[in-house]
Amino acid sequence: MASRRHHRTALAVTATLLTLTAAVGCGAVDKALDCVRTADAIATSVNNLQQAVSSASDDPTQATEALDQIDKELKDLGDTTDNADLSKAVDDLQAGVTNVRDSIDKGDATPDISPVTDAATEIGKVCTT
Repeated sequence: MASRRHHRTALAVTATLLTLTAAVGCGAVDKALDCVRTADAIATSVNNLQQAVSSASDDPTQATEALDQIDKELKDLGDTTDNADLSKAVDDLQAGVTNVRDSIDKGDATPDISPVTDAATEIGKVCTT
C-alpha cells in the first residue's frame, strides 16, 4: 500500500512539474525534479532503515548501510537547494540520522527512528509543494 501511495505521489508531482515547464524556466523545473528524485531516494533509504532496525538481530550492518545511504542522499540534496524549508528538513533528517547512528554505536538494537521518518516525510512535502 505504501508503495502504491509512493507511486501515485511521484506521478502527481511529475505531472505538476511538467505543466509548470511552460510557466517556469527549465532550470527551476530541473531543480524541482532533482528534489523529487532525491526525496524519493531518501524515502526508499528510510524504508530500508525501518526494515533493518526491525531485523537488527539478523544483520546489524544493514541499519548502518541504510544510514550511509541516507547521508549520501542528503549530501546530494543539500548541494542542490537554496530553499529554507528544505534546508531545515535536511538538517532535521541529518540530526535524526546522527542520533540513530549514535544509538546503534552504543549497542541499541532498536533505536528510535521516528525523527528520521518525520524529517523524511517533511522533505517529501517540501519537494512536492
